[in-house]
Parts: sequence; structure tokens; C-alpha cells
Amino acid sequence: MAGRFEALAGGGAAVALDDVEISILRSLAVQLMELIGPGDEPAADADPLAALFAEGPSEPPSDPALRRLFPDAYGDDTEELRAAAFDFRRYTENDLRARKREDALVVVRALDSLSAEAAGEGGAVLKLSPDESRAWLGALNDLRLTIGTRLEVSDDEESERLYRLPDSDPRKPMVMAYLWLGALQESLVETLLSSS
Repeated sequence: MAGRFEALAGGGAAVALDDVEISILRSLAVQLMELIGPGDEPAADADPLAALFAEGPSEPPSDPALRRLFPDAYGDDTEELRAAAFDFRRYTENDLRARKREDALVVVRALDSLSAEAAGEGGAVLKLSPDESRAWLGALNDLRLTIGTRLEVSDDEESERLYRLPDSDPRKPMVMAYLWLGALQESLVETLLSSS
């Protein structure tokens, strides 16, 4: 099972992770939450109807990684499409940010509970429910998109080029994380598809 997700009886998935992998995944998930930002969560006593119609940002983020996580819904070929993208972003981005934050938080919480269980053992088997598996899938995708944007990966040729980087290249640790996250994501997709 090392490094690959496997199906659990009744749904969900499991993967064996060592302490280093747990630490790296947790760190990346926390960094993702920091990148996405805290969001504008309504107060507990806020009007639920008002929260439903709360407006979000209308302009695309300036950070390339955030632009990749929150792309425009439409092209900007015409004024009409730019206006539609403006409205779409304004009414959907807050919810999308909240979901991405929640997915990353599911990852952090699962890893924290795993760390507590495996203290001093060098690693443990992470077991995820079907809902947790879907959150992990979303978070792994967001992490790969973010790292890929930082590495300026734009197509499969770029990915192949990353395999040939010399060890002295300062991007090498991020490339290794990018490739590892891709393998984890692929194995989780395969596991979820085979159990559905």
C-alpha cells in the first residue's frame, strides 16, 4: 500500500504514509489555506438570506496560482463576456474559496489525527471515509495546480522536462512534491472509480 491509495470496504480509501510524508502534506495543505485566505464567513447570527446573496470579488486575483485556482468562467473576447465573467466571479468565488479551504482543512485534520495515533512509530495508515476521500481529491488537485503554476508547468512536455532537472536545481524539491502529489491523486482517483 505504500504511497498508493487502496479501497476500503464500504467505500473510502486508505494509504500508508511515513512521518516525512505526513509532515509535507500537512505543510502544503496549510500553505494552501493561507494562499486561499481566511474568507469572509458570515457571523453565526447573520441573516442566512443575506449571506446567500453576499457578493464576492469581481476581478481575477493578481497571484497566478490563485488565478489558476479561481479562473474566469468565460473568455474576455468581448465586453459582454467580460461582464458575464465579472458577475459569475462575484456570485461564486466566495463559495468556491470556502470549499477549497474546507477540503484543505479536512486534509490537515486527518493528518493531525494520524500524527497523534502514530507518534513515534514512523508512520501510519490513513483511512478516509468516502466524503473525506472526495475532499482529499479536491485538495490534492488544488495543491498540484498551485505548485504547477509556481513551476510554470503548462503542458505534458513541461512535466517531462521536470523529470530531467539536475539535483542542484533549486526547484527540485517542489518538482518532487508536484510529481508525488500527482501519483497520490492518480491512485486516489483510481481507487474511488474502482469502488463506485
